[in-house]
Amino acid sequence: MFVAKYVNGKWNLFAGIIMLLLGLMVWFNPFDTLLALAFYIGVGFIVTGFLYLMSAYEQRMGWYLLVGSFDVLVGVVLISNLGITAVSLPIILALWSLTIGIIQIISSLELKSIDLPWKSTAVMGYVGLFFGLAILIFPTIGAVAISTAIGFYAIMFGIIQILEYRWSKRNPICCRKLV
Repeated sequence: MFVAKYVNGKWNLFAGIIMLLLGLMVWFNPFDTLLALAFYIGVGFIVTGFLYLMSAYEQRMGWYLLVGSFDVLVGVVLISNLGITAVSLPIILALWSLTIGIIQIISSLELKSIDLPWKSTAVMGYVGLFFGLAILIFPTIGAVAISTAIGFYAIMFGIIQILEYRWSKRNPICCRKLV
């Protein structure tokens, strides 16, 4: 039995147009983007924090308790003051990154002392310190970078989806035999 099927990628076209518009909206409304981002990051911090707290309870690890508590606190602060958070999001993320970086470096020393793998934890700790310090030194660049990166991703995603639609119009799939 043969089934004629033409894949025109109309969903790619719709997705591409929506993402392209979204990317442009993000670029032209960076404050609104930071508001939404503050909310979603806040929720993410709260969920991650609770997962760390559950892990701390199961594994009896003080560092997980500290990281989990700090993540929940940061998440609540982010959600409860969205306007202020959007403006200060780069600073809040920088302080979070510095704090977690320090905790990871200290934790890596503890892991090393009991002969467990520690190098990746130390590297991530130093990356967190570098990232946090860079944003604290240049907070405006941090805010612009956040909105720019999100907008760029959405625009590129939209363009790729529209190109996929155009490609599918030139290369239809038809008359496949069903077994």
